[in-house]
Amino acid sequence: MQFRNLPSVDSVLANHDVAAAAKSFDREWVVGLVREALETAREQIRQGGDSPDPGRVAESVCQRIEDTMRAEPRPVINATGVVIHTNLGRAPLSRAAIEAANQAAQGYSNLELDLTTGRRGSRQAQLQSILRQITGAEAALAVNNNASAMLLGLTALAAGKEVVVSRSEAVEIGGGFRVPDVLRQSGATLVDVGTTNRTYVRDYDEAVTGNTAAFLKVHASNFRVEGFTASVDTSDLVEVGRRRGIPVLHDVGSGSFLLTEKYGMAHEPTPQESIKDGAGLVFFSGDKLLGGPQAGIVVGKKDLVDLLARHPLARAVRIDKLSLASLTATLVHYLRGEAEREIPVWRMISTPEAKLKKRAKSWQAGLECPASVEKSRSAVGGGSLPGETLPSWVLSVDCQETGVEEVMRRLRDCNPPVIARIEDDRVLLDPRTVLPEEDGPMLDALRSAVAQ
Repeated sequence: MQFRNLPSVDSVLANHDVAAAAKSFDREWVVGLVREALETAREQIRQGGDSPDPGRVAESVCQRIEDTMRAEPRPVINATGVVIHTNLGRAPLSRAAIEAANQAAQGYSNLELDLTTGRRGSRQAQLQSILRQITGAEAALAVNNNASAMLLGLTALAAGKEVVVSRSEAVEIGGGFRVPDVLRQSGATLVDVGTTNRTYVRDYDEAVTGNTAAFLKVHASNFRVEGFTASVDTSDLVEVGRRRGIPVLHDVGSGSFLLTEKYGMAHEPTPQESIKDGAGLVFFSGDKLLGGPQAGIVVGKKDLVDLLARHPLARAVRIDKLSLASLTATLVHYLRGEAEREIPVWRMISTPEAKLKKRAKSWQAGLECPASVEKSRSAVGGGSLPGETLPSWVLSVDCQETGVEEVMRRLRDCNPPVIARIEDDRVLLDPRTVLPEEDGPMLDALRSAVAQ
């Protein structure tokens, strides 16, 4: 009986809103959405549900159209306290980086034109010059992400040959990205040495054969091994490589140009240090502690970087013009010595506790529900500085009447959505990762979410 009551395609299409959509968009697409909605209704009937009327089906079709037309990804307010939040797009960009990308998008540009000669030029000339100045490297190259950078490097230098890696560094970095898999994809053969917790210089030296192309060192950026451990410093590995004629490739991960210990955290290896130690190639990300757009950056010896730049794979993974413009603008902040002030990631990391407490208290004053300001910790996140946190102050909201999950859901339903965190059955909002201009929209969302 319920199946007989199911509305027809034509009856749903006759709905005023659906009919208007069919005129505004591709009609066949709208008809397909109606058929899909009716099939969903049939499945609900099979599971014991009632047959929907044409209005309900039309409403679901219109909602589907609205969801499809909405721009994605959507801006959200990050109140989690996790500075480099992978699920929320990692590093927010500086105003200069946003403006640079905007300008590159608005019209034509001299992407591959030398304005001095009027002839074809390199899209990376300025970027490479800045990277050389910051890191001290002989040459530089940017691609679309760090996984691509490493794949390009291994393919160009080690396809059909062996790459020696410490067993403790044959890691999974995230999202299923595993160093052994990348080596396999590049055509290189992994030769792992040492043990899970201890590797020595002699392990690399003894593994060298006539087919060894490189030593690969990988910074364990998202976990920490403590206790009875031993690893080989980059400078010591470079010495072995120099003696045996083998380059050292070093993936430092997060791309921090600033010394993290200045902010009370453990030391994160920098590209500058690796170059100074003599590494042949250094790989790192653009959208982690560097604070720019998604990119993979390679700096190092000119002869090695040139091999990567000439490899056919380089074109497949090259950086696009918007990311290039944004990354260049981000790097300029480091040249000017203004990274801590202009790059959001470093502005958040360097914000003093007193300022965070003051903002949290101002949030509390704007609410009419039980809430308190409490001492807490913020995480750096993004596969950087594992286990390291920063002292912070948070707004803790009592949600006993509404329930924490319901409040979190309501926050996500706001425009813009607010992403908070739950601890001890309370909703916590950390001002460290909320941009000052977002305070008003965040408070509006919070008031709405806790309203009865």
